[in-house]
Amino acid sequence: MAQQIADRRDIDFVLYEQLNSDRLSKTRKYKGQKRNMFDMVITEARNLAIKEILPLNEDGDRVGLTFENNQVTVPESFHRVLKLLQEGEYFAMSDDPAVGGMGLPHVVTQAAMEYIIGADFSFSITCLACHGAGKMIEIFGTKEQKDLYLGKLYSGMWGGTMVLTEPEAGSDVGALTTTAKKNDDGTYSISGNKIFITGGENNLTDNIVHLVLARIEGAPEGTRGISIFIVPKIWVNDDGSLGESNDVLCTGIEEKLGLHASATCQLTFGDKGKCRGLLLGEENKGMMVMFYMMNEARLLVGSVGLFNASCAYLYAVNYAKERVQGRDLADMMDKNARPVAIIRHPDVRRMLMWMKSHVEGMRSFVYYVSSLFDREACAADDEERTFVADLIELLTPIVKSYCTDRGFEATVEAVQVYGGYGYIRDYPVERLMRDSKINSIYEGTNGIQGMDLLGRKLGMKKGAVFMNFMGEIQKTIAQAKDNNLHELALPLEQALNRLGEIAMHMGKSAMSPDFKVAFSFASPFLDVMGDVIMGWMLLWRAAVAGPALEKIVGQSTGDARIEKIQKNKNAAFYEGQLKSAEYYILTQLPVTMGKMNSIEASNNAIIEIPEVSFGG
Repeated sequence: MAQQIADRRDIDFVLYEQLNSDRLSKTRKYKGQKRNMFDMVITEARNLAIKEILPLNEDGDRVGLTFENNQVTVPESFHRVLKLLQEGEYFAMSDDPAVGGMGLPHVVTQAAMEYIIGADFSFSITCLACHGAGKMIEIFGTKEQKDLYLGKLYSGMWGGTMVLTEPEAGSDVGALTTTAKKNDDGTYSISGNKIFITGGENNLTDNIVHLVLARIEGAPEGTRGISIFIVPKIWVNDDGSLGESNDVLCTGIEEKLGLHASATCQLTFGDKGKCRGLLLGEENKGMMVMFYMMNEARLLVGSVGLFNASCAYLYAVNYAKERVQGRDLADMMDKNARPVAIIRHPDVRRMLMWMKSHVEGMRSFVYYVSSLFDREACAADDEERTFVADLIELLTPIVKSYCTDRGFEATVEAVQVYGGYGYIRDYPVERLMRDSKINSIYEGTNGIQGMDLLGRKLGMKKGAVFMNFMGEIQKTIAQAKDNNLHELALPLEQALNRLGEIAMHMGKSAMSPDFKVAFSFASPFLDVMGDVIMGWMLLWRAAVAGPALEKIVGQSTGDARIEKIQKNKNAAFYEGQLKSAEYYILTQLPVTMGKMNSIEASNNAIIEIPEVSFGG
């Protein structure tokens, strides 16, 4: 079976036809970076992913990890591929060259990461975690801390972690009990237990830099008293050399549904009273630092939802074209009719069309948000910079939640396309399904994202940010009308206007005595907002694809038009964009309208049901 991760033609369409990312080379920040350079980077990432990273799934899922004597050993095959990633400098692609990065646009990095992470989520999520740790040190660290840690983290030579969760303080970070006591030499003695730490221990790198949330003795309770500390597995001397072990002990790894090659660790800090850490930033400002990394992590996890869905979809399409079973419906009464590939069956096509439209919509959405970071970096003035930054803030919980939910659903659909074969380990889609489920839990569960959207983001600047978001969609609707796509633009416009009404309803309800009822609909509200965004992205695609298709097929109609489309790959691609938008807007958005009616009704059964009535 063909080994595919992402559709390069579709990636190029989003980058250069939808988002016009090649124009970034005309900006001061990215001057001199041309499209051929972007293409080369993406091509090299694709080659590395398909030839070297994708084969790791077998070892990672079947062999997995070994935990012995408080140490984690990864499959031997991982070491060589990590070295290839280090040599290719894939760990800080969009970061400033002055700190060891490649200085590429975020949206180009996004495309490269779709191949690298998409090839093996389990392997890459452990290796690439060093970037988030490095970014926090780059922004909030002292010169000495940057000199000691940044180069090693951004090169991938050292691992990195984000250490938040405790056994009795999961999503409620403010309830943590890990403590920090200041020493005479300016370091802090760290003591506490943490769980669910991705890559917390492994033998891939010589050192692992933990960024640990803890409370300094005497600090206020709750999140106001949390600080963050750099706690290396091996203490780093002033000259950058490695010193003694730092009393960080892995006490176990979790046996998980998926991600079998990613060590999810239980860590003990200071079991012997000798764990030292360095304060990162200011005392009691740890949550401010951590939220910076958390936002980056949430965007990454949302992207992974897309990556998993893309792989699952391509596997399903290839299987449906190859798997021959059953007669064509038109020949059901002909006992002599030959069986056909299952892609000919309407219900299989329904599943594939659902997957296709959502994968394409999510890709445009994820890349669009990545492009906003480039727009922010290249903004002409503070007003434009603030406008873009606000959009990023509004869209972050939606990218994280919506793309991880739909990404998982896409893997489930892929299993269904395969039928019984999809449920066995001989084929890759069951692993993709298992691996993908974690995304809705990672970095703040999706329910928390809904609460964040309703409680914090919807009312930003008295609703002005949400109105700006609606204005961006209106621009696409106007573009589509100009391109004679009224039959698609008008339903999306109706859904957008309805979303505006529901947003006002939710905003008022969240401030009313019935606020608990409002928050019981926070996740459904995020879901319908994501649905409308999918419609926006697919209509945008159609508005770009329509004129491009007409240039190829001209005024031809009927069989002549079909023949031209079948003989020209670009024409077929553009026709596919129009059909994706047509399918989604005319068959899926009506369901969204019904969901919005349900939200507006705001039935209180969820809140009013007595706890005993849940049973158990």
